[in-house]
Amino acid sequence: MHKKFNTSEDMAKLLVKLIKQTNTSTIVDLCSGSGGAMIDTVSHLNNTHKIKNVKLLLTDLYPNLADAERINQKNNRIQYRTTPLNATNLDTDIRGILTMVGSFHHMKPELARKILVEAQKKRQPICIMEIHKKFPIILWWLFIPLSAILCLFITPLVKPLTIKQIIFTYLIPIIPICFAWDAVITSGRIYRMEDLDVLLKGLKENNYAWEKGIIKGKSEKIYLMGYPN
Repeated sequence: MHKKFNTSEDMAKLLVKLIKQTNTSTIVDLCSGSGGAMIDTVSHLNNTHKIKNVKLLLTDLYPNLADAERINQKNNRIQYRTTPLNATNLDTDIRGILTMVGSFHHMKPELARKILVEAQKKRQPICIMEIHKKFPIILWWLFIPLSAILCLFITPLVKPLTIKQIIFTYLIPIIPICFAWDAVITSGRIYRMEDLDVLLKGLKENNYAWEKGIIKGKSEKIYLMGYPN
């Protein structure tokens, strides 16, 4: 889905600004899961924007150890931390541009604000990207059948595709049902532009700047960036 929606390209454009603003090319991705869009984002920074010295550290409160082992064997500039990292209470050795791609909505408002407070308190730049929610709430439930059907079409694009995925997608449709339920819940939890204003209330300081906006393209996205002046 990230590939289809050009998430990595859009994220790279935002990070170019932060890299120049903060003079750092080390990126610490929070809530990485199995890697998400950030690995391809590094490729775009390297190849499209000619920023060659980028380092990426993937992290999670519940690290995906199988993916961490796979990723850590491939590239010493892209590593996956195998011990938990709490985004609301960063370890002192975590330094770099913090990123969150499609994961901020998993945080309830009090946790989401803690993440922003932590970044500002530690004077760490942060870049958050989410899908732009602009549809009426009443349409949420349409996402259940539409997402289930979408799952049938995108499953062949998954690499590597396993026998289990085929069985539980087409013969016993557990994956489409879970995929569809996740889509409708996600749609309800995504923060809107006005929600970001609420989360940022009282945070603005003279020595730390916050910026938010909408990215147009294949899929509209909202972003929130913070960085020390």
